Parts: sequence; structure tokens; C-alpha cells
Amino acid sequence: MTSSEAQTDGSDEVLARLMRLHPKRIDLSLGRIERLLAALGNPQERLPPVVHVAGTKGKGSTVATMRACLEAAGYAVHAYISPHLVRFHERIRLAGRLIEEDLLVALLEECERANAGNPITFFEITTAAAFLAFSRTPADILLLEVGMGGRLDTTNVVQRPAVTAITPVSLDHQAFLGNTVAAIAGEKAGILKPGAVGVIAPQPPDAAAAIAAAGQSVGAPLYRAGSEWRCEADGAGMRYEGTRWRLDLPRPSLLGGHQVVNAGTAIACLENLADFDISEAAIAQGLRQIDWPARLQRLVRGPLVDLLPRGWELWLDGGHNPAAGQALGAVAAQWRDRPLDLVVGMLNTKDAAGFLAPLAPHTRTLRAVTIPGEENPLPAAAIAAAAASVGIAAQPAASVGAAVRELVASSGGARILICGSLHLAGHVLAENG
Repeated sequence: MTSSEAQTDGSDEVLARLMRLHPKRIDLSLGRIERLLAALGNPQERLPPVVHVAGTKGKGSTVATMRACLEAAGYAVHAYISPHLVRFHERIRLAGRLIEEDLLVALLEECERANAGNPITFFEITTAAAFLAFSRTPADILLLEVGMGGRLDTTNVVQRPAVTAITPVSLDHQAFLGNTVAAIAGEKAGILKPGAVGVIAPQPPDAAAAIAAAGQSVGAPLYRAGSEWRCEADGAGMRYEGTRWRLDLPRPSLLGGHQVVNAGTAIACLENLADFDISEAAIAQGLRQIDWPARLQRLVRGPLVDLLPRGWELWLDGGHNPAAGQALGAVAAQWRDRPLDLVVGMLNTKDAAGFLAPLAPHTRTLRAVTIPGEENPLPAAAIAAAAASVGIAAQPAASVGAAVRELVASSGGARILICGSLHLAGHVLAENG
């Protein structure tokens, strides 16, 4: 074992203990986190300016785009995201760098002591550790991604954000957030705060109405796509227009038309940041170098890639709900140079048929896998049945590697897309080096 691996095991041991402090992984409430933060001296009140981001899809891409542009402009950026793909450290970025192992262990143990064995969820206590880190490390800004929902999300203890943002809302996590888009949008809009501009991405009409009502009720001015700002593809680039900025920019390095929307949301947030000097050149530079794995990422090396004959392509995406399926379907519609095969693994809380239906017209065949090491995987047979129900020829496979080998053996040159879950994407990235 290398010293690096031994260090990682240290945080893994603490994280495993913290996972056992509450019988539920998700229990939306603010009481437990407020109690713990008070015991820690309320670090959430000593943060740099915060951009708080909620939404169903595009939260992480929007945060990654803002981070790239702000760093290109010379700012030191904290960022908090979830879930991680391979290592927990990915969730906490301090002034541009992933949190160091020794600091992470020390902060987690400090929170563990302050919590004194009281019931608290894993996300709550680890978010408290993140707030401690952000409060003690100098930076110019904190990009804070909501974990789930908004109103009762642990991150919503931040009372005076500089800007809030709501990316596109659609059905997901209905068991926790409600069974309609309007209800879910109302939960997301719980991050809106009095006097803080709320940047609103394009929304379905029901979601837009719920967000508008929430904004009015708390006194949050809204900066809405299609009204105060717009961002559209323009030839090989894109055009952003807001109330102050008119920018001709390159398209984001993240692939897919939906990433133009996410980039527009990010730029609208930057436009509304007071006291930040962000040039068009810095935004353009940032758009060209966004770092956000497993979002239509082409894998170009590793054991899985080595299984492919010359001319094949292997892609990875963590999308997992019907809205993500629509975004991937729009990309697949443009991939006309070769057949598309899918390798899909999902959680049992997700709508597999809803996710796969938009991909069905563009898919030749599918191999379904049960996500290894996951507590709540959707069995491969159930994914294959869902695929068949929307018209995709599908069968289970024993693993991702087995699925790739079977596809290579059974068909001509192709493009393979592994998708359906961030948990599966993390497994693939870890196993594929």
C-alpha cells in the first residue's frame, strides 16, 4: 500500500463512522445541522460571498463553468459539490485545490466530537466540515451546490448569499420533493433570499410560476432566462445577452446543446456578482477549459478502452433522470456517423424507462448492468426490461467490462455510451484508471 492509499484509508474510516450516525441516508431537515453548526461556532456566517445553486439538472455543470471563468479571471474559488465520483475529497475544493487528506480527517473528527453522538445524516455532518474548511481558508468566493431540493437542504443555512441560481427543474427525487414539477420547483426555490438576485434558467411553465411566486413572497429579484438574459448557440460559438453584458463567446468545452443553457446560467450569475471584475476574455478562456468529468466525457485510455477495436469510441455520462435522457437523446441524434450502443446501470429510485425513452430512436442495442457495490441498485434484468418496453433491444451483462466485450463481439464498428448513474460513472472512472 502506498502512503497516499494509506492516507485515503484514514478519511474512509472516519466517513464510515459518520455514515452510521443516522438510520436514514436522506432526512431533509435543518434542525440537526443548525445544532451542530452552533456547537462549531456557526462557520456558515464567516464565508466569502456565496453563489448558491439548486435545480434538477445542470447544477454541477453550472458550478464547474463558473469556477473555470472565475479562476481564469484570477479569483480564488471555493466549491462544494455532491456526490463525488471516485473520492470524497472531490466534494470540497479550497481556493482551487481539492481538500488535503490530513485536513479532511481533522475537520471530520472535529465535527464528530462536536456532534457528540447525536443523530445526524452523513450529508449534514460532512457539510458542516466543509463550512469549517471554507471559513478557515481564504478565498474570494464560494460556489455552493445544493444536495437535494433547496428549502430543507443542509446548505440552506446560508442566509445572505450574493447570488442564488435555479437550473432547469424536472421530475426527480419525488419521494422527497413532491410528485409534480411545480411542487419540486417550490422546494428548489426555497434557496431564494430577500434582496439577493435569483438567476433562473429556462423552466417549464409550472416550475417558472412556482419560482416566481416564491421570489415575490421573499422579496428576491429574479433574473430569468428569456426575460432578463438569454444565451443561444450562434454558429460555432454562442451569444450571451443580459441587462449589462453582450458577449460573443466560444461554446463550452462540455458537449451537448444543454451545456449552452448551463453556461448561460453561469454567466448570468457572474454578471450579477457585485465587486467582481470578470472580463469577456476570462469568460471565454474559462468556457474552453471546464473540468467536469462524466458529463459526455470521451474515455481515451484505460482497460475498457483497450477492449475496443480501432475506430470505436467509448463515452461516459452520469445523467440518470428523464430530463438527462432527453439531453443525451439530443446529442445521440447528432451522432449519425456510426451506430450507438448503450451500457446502462441505474439506481432503483430512478425511472429507467423515462430515462431511456429519448435514447431509444438512436440506440442499436443495450447491455444492462447492476451497479457494483451500491446499496440500492436497479437489477440489470429490470433495466433490460425497461429498455425493451421503450423499444430497445437489451439484455443483462455481468459487468461493464463484460458488456463492452459482448458489444464488440456482436456488432460492427460503434460508439458505446455508458450512462444511467453518477454512481456507475464513478465506478467506471475508478476502475478505468
